[in-house]
Amino acid sequence: MTTDENAAGAELDRLNENLSKMEELSQRLVTAMAHKRAVDPALHGPKKELFAKAATAYMQEAFQNPAKLMEHQVGYWGSMLKHYFEAQKALASGRLVAPAPEGEHPADKRFSNPLWNTHPFFSYIKNNYQLTSEAIENAIKDIEGLDDDEKKKVEFFTQQIVDMLSPTNFLGTNPDALERAVETQGESLVTGLENLVADIEANDGELLVTLSDPKAFKVGENLATTEGSVVFRNRLFELIQYKPTTETVHATPLIIFPPWINKFYIMDLKEKNSLIKWIVDQGYTLFIVSWKNPDGSYGDVGMDDYIESGFLTAIDEVKKITRQKEVNAVGYCIAGTTLSLTLALMAKRGDKSVKSATFFTTMTDFSDPGEVGVFLDNSFIDGVEREVAETGILNSFFMSRTFSFLRANDLIYAPATRRYMMGEAPPAFDLLHWNGDSTNLPARMAVEYLRGLCQHNEFAEEGYKICGEVLMASDVKTTFCSIACETDHIAAWKACYNGFQKFSSRSKTFIVSESGHIAGIINPPSKKKYGHYTNPDMKLPADEWLSGAEFHEGSWWPRWEDWLKKKSGRMVEAREPGDSDHPVLCPAPGTYVVQRSTG
Repeated sequence: MTTDENAAGAELDRLNENLSKMEELSQRLVTAMAHKRAVDPALHGPKKELFAKAATAYMQEAFQNPAKLMEHQVGYWGSMLKHYFEAQKALASGRLVAPAPEGEHPADKRFSNPLWNTHPFFSYIKNNYQLTSEAIENAIKDIEGLDDDEKKKVEFFTQQIVDMLSPTNFLGTNPDALERAVETQGESLVTGLENLVADIEANDGELLVTLSDPKAFKVGENLATTEGSVVFRNRLFELIQYKPTTETVHATPLIIFPPWINKFYIMDLKEKNSLIKWIVDQGYTLFIVSWKNPDGSYGDVGMDDYIESGFLTAIDEVKKITRQKEVNAVGYCIAGTTLSLTLALMAKRGDKSVKSATFFTTMTDFSDPGEVGVFLDNSFIDGVEREVAETGILNSFFMSRTFSFLRANDLIYAPATRRYMMGEAPPAFDLLHWNGDSTNLPARMAVEYLRGLCQHNEFAEEGYKICGEVLMASDVKTTFCSIACETDHIAAWKACYNGFQKFSSRSKTFIVSESGHIAGIINPPSKKKYGHYTNPDMKLPADEWLSGAEFHEGSWWPRWEDWLKKKSGRMVEAREPGDSDHPVLCPAPGTYVVQRSTG
């Protein structure tokens, strides 16, 4: 037998082996999916009535204004025919040239493989998809008979369908996946199926793409390594005090409240981009709250518990440890919203413990919640209410999936394509590791937050009833600095700005950082990457505020620190973590942060 015949035989054996593995994996896949728990349909998508109403409105428009429909259809089919004939010409001539003129559609990183432009088949598929997507988008935009909220929902969920049907998401029309399959004699597909089965098994029958190598990082070893100690613990949180790195510190301590939807170490991923380490190095006694990852036994924990047993308790303990009458406080995202409630409550009670407040990407007025608003209708929140009544928690899976759909191509389809069709291992990426390390929400708290604050917008309007008081944004009088992010898809900067305009604070500072919800905040000065905007006049409408704002190169961190130090008192001898009444319980990052989500 010749060498070529031996090689061909080995390749055939390898292919047959891979096919056999795929059969075994398919059986595992069926078994894994059988364990999927039935979930309320409202948590999977919008009511059928929404699309039925959109279809009815479209048909009414077609009958009442047939010329508009004909214009859409003629334009669409004309473009399709043009590309069809150009593709035929390319095939007939043997040319491997893109039949579509350059610049006809915006650049799309999904189609980065050169074959999308040089091979007639793939080029034809891509252009058909882009033309059809554009036609669908235009048809949805021109629908009349829907109110603004319904229109936004139809546009959002239609885009989800369009993104899902991209040719890059299917093996037969993805040149990258096909090339890899040929190169590996099908082994990439076997590995991809193994990855798919592993992800479904890990999530009890649900599909949640693993975004980062789970073995690459360990909290406390190569993430969240800033030196400190847990000096207080209760049922809701651990309080971490960080070891000073300067001989003297500002007298007024600083406490950070991170969101309990995610874990605090987004602010302490690595030393070079750690906001926590940077703050300590500027000469502050820094505390941070590390929230408990709740299980079903926390079902009756509500927003009032997070305020009384969380925010107020943490502030009180920091005052005791540092022997100070005041603290400066920071709230990030939902913790910023809750810090606002806490400040309003403290104003009602005459408590002046918070000298200044800083808010990261915080919404207090949900009248225009942006993209997240598509999930805030009665159908979705009713579904959440039914789900948490049964389990005691809103499982982290639902929150992770919801936020992923806001950036579906980046956080769902592209990772799924690489992992399941190309058999690639997930990257060792600290930010994506943190993104996948999410937390549950207590049942009562989740419903109170979604219903009262997000949906009914009570804090900004008629008042939010909590802790025995009716609280409004105008009750907040604390000096504050708010940092919002220009391209934030969770807390739109204009919505943040409009909310803080309602505060009664005499001193208001507002900063807009370039980039999004995470990168706009975790933006160390050393990177010299994203700039920021400032404008002292917060009486202006949001658009006018930005148009009149001054742009500054680089991170907002030094500007904020310059603001903060003026509210942080004289310099005193650096404080070691804890005191006689607050012994060190364990090293940072503590025990709560390493607890994984459970159903």
